[in-house]
Amino acid sequence: MKFLQPRVLLILTAGYLMIPADSGSQSNDSNANVLTQKEKKAGWVLLYDGKTSAGWRGANKEKFPDKGWETKDGVMTVTGVKGGDIITEKKYADFDLQIEFRVTEQKANSGIKYYVLENEYQQGKALGLEFQTANSHPGEKLRTTLGSVYDVLPPDDSKVHPKEAGEWNQVRIVSEKGKVQHWLNGYLVLEYERGGEVFRKGVAAGKFKDIENFGEAEAGHILLQDHNNVVSFRNIKIREL
Repeated sequence: MKFLQPRVLLILTAGYLMIPADSGSQSNDSNANVLTQKEKKAGWVLLYDGKTSAGWRGANKEKFPDKGWETKDGVMTVTGVKGGDIITEKKYADFDLQIEFRVTEQKANSGIKYYVLENEYQQGKALGLEFQTANSHPGEKLRTTLGSVYDVLPPDDSKVHPKEAGEWNQVRIVSEKGKVQHWLNGYLVLEYERGGEVFRKGVAAGKFKDIENFGEAEAGHILLQDHNNVVSFRNIKIREL
């Protein structure tokens, strides 16, 4: 079945307007990792140039890992040989982030983290809020399934429609003034307020319960997770709000 993917959707929540346009649009091999003139004018910038690791480094490291990651044919891939997580050199506060990811099998584990801090939550750790990319628990354990804020908040499972293994999934994470949205393949699967009652209850019920103010940093890095599985990323772009 082919799902309709809305190109422009207006959402009003508690008087707050978000406009995640083109949240279901997908690039192809010829235009991946390229910004249109319209996107450039709107303030989008690429976080991956399709060729190099420029703008990224290893988490809690000064340089990009010398193993475990490769950039080839317009794709950044975690190869399954442990090299460690990677983070953006820059921190971001309010943002609109788009990433495409592809798994070799639906249970391949990785994640896209945001508001990541190094050593501030736990010494030697780079922790933040995670958009879970592994579809390892469909229909159960929703706090850790695809589209969730990992071990904090579950997605709306009825709107989680992953692509087949080997195909590209489109992720969009929009965060502004504490309001956050998770989009997957054109569907709004989760929205929440950082620091809100529901969010804090979710944190208190999971593995981050002993970390003060977890996920509430004003700004942080974007992180791509190395979890010993082969997962690829491309078309990574962000617009600061």
